[in-house]
Amino acid sequence: MKALNLSLLLSLLSSTVVFANENNNTLDSYISDLKKEQFEYDYKKNEAESSKLRDSWIAPLQLNYSYKKSKPYEDELTNQNAAIRMDQPIFQSGGIYYGIKFANASKLYSDYSIDVAKRKMIKDTISILMQIKQTSLKIEAQKLQIINSDINLAQKKEQYLNGQLDSGFLDNAIIQRNIVISALYDIETAQERLITQFSTLSDLDYRIATIPHLEYMSGEEFIKHNIVLKQNDAVIAKNDYYKNVTIAKYLPQVSFTAGYNWSKSEQQFSDTVKFPQQDLSYYDYGVRASMPLDINTFRDIESVKVDYLKSKVVRKDKQRELESLFEQTLHNIENYDKKIALSNENIKLYTKLSEDTNELFSAGYKTQYDVDTLKNSLKIQEIDSKVYEIDKQLELLNLYEMYVNEGK
Repeated sequence: MKALNLSLLLSLLSSTVVFANENNNTLDSYISDLKKEQFEYDYKKNEAESSKLRDSWIAPLQLNYSYKKSKPYEDELTNQNAAIRMDQPIFQSGGIYYGIKFANASKLYSDYSIDVAKRKMIKDTISILMQIKQTSLKIEAQKLQIINSDINLAQKKEQYLNGQLDSGFLDNAIIQRNIVISALYDIETAQERLITQFSTLSDLDYRIATIPHLEYMSGEEFIKHNIVLKQNDAVIAKNDYYKNVTIAKYLPQVSFTAGYNWSKSEQQFSDTVKFPQQDLSYYDYGVRASMPLDINTFRDIESVKVDYLKSKVVRKDKQRELESLFEQTLHNIENYDKKIALSNENIKLYTKLSEDTNELFSAGYKTQYDVDTLKNSLKIQEIDSKVYEIDKQLELLNLYEMYVNEGK
C-alpha cells in the first residue's frame, strides 16, 4: 500500500472493526419489510435446494402396479402386477462423501450470493438517504447563493442608475442570478428523484430517518472479513469437491439391490367356467458393481480441474482488486479531508471579514449589502463542510457493502 497521510493511517490502523456505532441488524432496518421478506424466502429456497442436493445419493424406491384385462378370443384374461424395488449405491469411490461436501459448499456459496445482493440493496438504500440529506444541504446553500445574487443585482442596479456602471455589468448580474436559480431547480429535481427511489426500497420516512455514522477500518480487517472474498472461497471449495465427485463418477461403484414382486392372473371362458387364480409373489436382493468406460473421462476430469484452478486465480485477482479499492477509498477520503480543512480555513476567514465588516458598517464605511453577503458566504462554507462529511460517509459505505461481521 502506498504511503498515506500519517494521521489518517494511524487512525485507520487503530481501528479493528468497521462501523463501531452500527451493526448489521441496525443497518438491515433501512430496507423495507417486503424486501427483507423476499430475502428470507431466498434463504429458505436455498436451504431446500441444498438439502435436495445433499441427499441426492439416496436412491428413491420404485413402486409399480398394473392392472390389465384382455379378451383375445372367447376367454377373458385378467392380470395384475405390483413391485417395489430399490437400487441403492453404497460405495462410489468417495463420490458419496464428496457429493455431500459439494452440497454443503454450494449452500454456503448461495447464501453468500444472497448476502451480497442484500448488502448491495442496504448500501444503495443508505446511499440514497445520504444523498437526500446532502441535497437538502445543497438546497440550503443554493438559496443563500440566490440571496447573494439578489444583493449583487441590487448593487449593480443602483450603480447603473447612478451612472457608475454600464449596462453590461447589470446584464451579467441578471444572468448570474438566473444561473443560480436554475441550479436550485436542478438540485430540487434531483432530490425528488432520490426520494422516489428511497420510497421503493425503505419503509422509513426520509424526513426523520437518520443516516448511520460509519467508522474507519483497517485494510487487514477489510480483506479478512470481506464477504466477496468469502464468496470466492466458497466457489473454490465447491469446485474442489465437484472435481472429486467427477473423478469418482468414473471409478468403481457398488449398489445394493432388492425387490418384492407380486402378480395375479385369472382366466374365464364364460360366466360358469372359470380357471383357478394364479397368485405369485417373491423377493430378490443382491449386490451390483459397475464402472463406466467413457472416451471422454479424462476430458471431463480435466475440464473440472481447470474450473477449480481458475477459481483460485479469480480469488487472488479479486483480492488485489479489493486492495486497490480500499486504497482508492482512503485517497478519496483524504481528499475530502483536505476540502473540509479548506472550508474550515474559509470559515475562519469569512468570520474575521464579517466581524470587520460589521464594525465598518457601524462606522458608516460599509453597506448592509456587504454585511449580508459575507454573512451568507460564511454559512455556505459551513454547509460545504457538512456536505464533504457526507461524501466521506458515502466512501466508507462502499467498504461496508463488502464487510461481513462475525461470519454473517
